[in-house]
Amino acid sequence: MAAVPDIELADGRRIPQIGLGVLRIADDQTGQVVESALSLGYRHIDTAAGYQNEAGVGRGLKAAGYDTGSRRESIWLTTKLRDSEQGYDSALRAFDRQLGLLGTDYVDMYMIHWPTPFDWRAAETWKAFRELRREKRVRTLGVCNFLEEDLERLHRETGEYPAVNQIELHPTWQQRDLVAFCRSRKIAVEAYSPLARGADLSAGQGVIDRIAEAKGCSPAQVVLRWHIENGTIIIPKSVHAERQKENLDLFGFSLTEQERAAIDALDGPVRAGHDPRTYSYA
Repeated sequence: MAAVPDIELADGRRIPQIGLGVLRIADDQTGQVVESALSLGYRHIDTAAGYQNEAGVGRGLKAAGYDTGSRRESIWLTTKLRDSEQGYDSALRAFDRQLGLLGTDYVDMYMIHWPTPFDWRAAETWKAFRELRREKRVRTLGVCNFLEEDLERLHRETGEYPAVNQIELHPTWQQRDLVAFCRSRKIAVEAYSPLARGADLSAGQGVIDRIAEAKGCSPAQVVLRWHIENGTIIIPKSVHAERQKENLDLFGFSLTEQERAAIDALDGPVRAGHDPRTYSYA
């Protein structure tokens, strides 16, 4: 398989374009899943306090030998703050706990998980994030699920945009205006649920299947390749080694202009996940 390309961020750091997401993986299974992914060539792991499996990620890093030294420097590790722990002091305390669970000296990216505009504490949280960055225990600062108004408010109150905005993004929920807004401000876009938890593989009355048959690949690879060609960072989840391998194997084919247009045309008005204007995660 070809090497996974990096995406250069506004802060000058480079993030592998494909990572492993570990949402909804039990902590006692996560170590084995992470170890498997690293052995297959993944160099980007994405977790969160709210997933309740940071300790499992730490065990996987240690078992694979990627918890310290030059091997730790060769991978990208992301985690996210619980929404209930937003705020300056609470974020600093939370990060200490999370770093202990992960069993490493730093994380590559720390993210605000949801904007919680109904209980906005992002500006105070960001001050804590900056402190962690000054201490070099966090390298890159990011957010998840921030809409245009949230990003503008954060910038207005802190003078800074995040390097990355991780959002729900897949063929039937493309959020084109938000993506364009992010890119105009040099905010990299990262897609969670890049396959809509598998639902988008059957979207469009077989259009994904037809493209997959023409390319000699799986429907999932078609959708993930569409993300890659759009310049999006992706974190597909799988607990199975064969599927993990398949999700990395996206560089032996490309989509035609017509195929990309057919996938673009699947965009719809309904998200599969939660509304950032009303939702809070833990």
